[in-house]
Amino acid sequence: MKVSPGFFPLTGLATRFVDQLVQCRRLQLKVLEGSEHHVLIELPYSTELIGYPDTGVIHGGVITTLMDTASGSAVVCSIFDKFNSLELSPTLDLRVDYMKPAQPHKSVFGFAECYKLSSSIAFTRAIAYQDSIDDPIAHAVGSFMRISPDMVGDEFRRALMGDEYE
Repeated sequence: MKVSPGFFPLTGLATRFVDQLVQCRRLQLKVLEGSEHHVLIELPYSTELIGYPDTGVIHGGVITTLMDTASGSAVVCSIFDKFNSLELSPTLDLRVDYMKPAQPHKSVFGFAECYKLSSSIAFTRAIAYQDSIDDPIAHAVGSFMRISPDMVGDEFRRALMGDEYE
């Protein structure tokens, strides 16, 4: 799936957020869409990510990282859209239900939405899939702590806001 940059207004913010995370750069995660409602991230297949050498199946921990990252990115986008501010939102809880292994030699996509923002917690749900979101590899639900925008350092804020930072 190809998406032109800027098609979703928060794609740039989600991309810069993901690019700040070392494990995401190592996994070569690529944000395809970011909006106030959802984030879609691609995990390209790599032999370095194999958990089961006999089958070529990606390790489950990598799928968990994809789901956590997509969910956290959705929280960042949702908060920014609603409050026009950046907040740190570490994962409090993430439950991943695996339904089937990912097929070897194919990208995996992580689709996540932040469906509820309370004053202190953000709630997410996510799906990992390959060919169709209707045929999931895994489902996840998560909760993320909302920490004051004052706790975001200038360097991190600059990295996420890019040219828009004052």
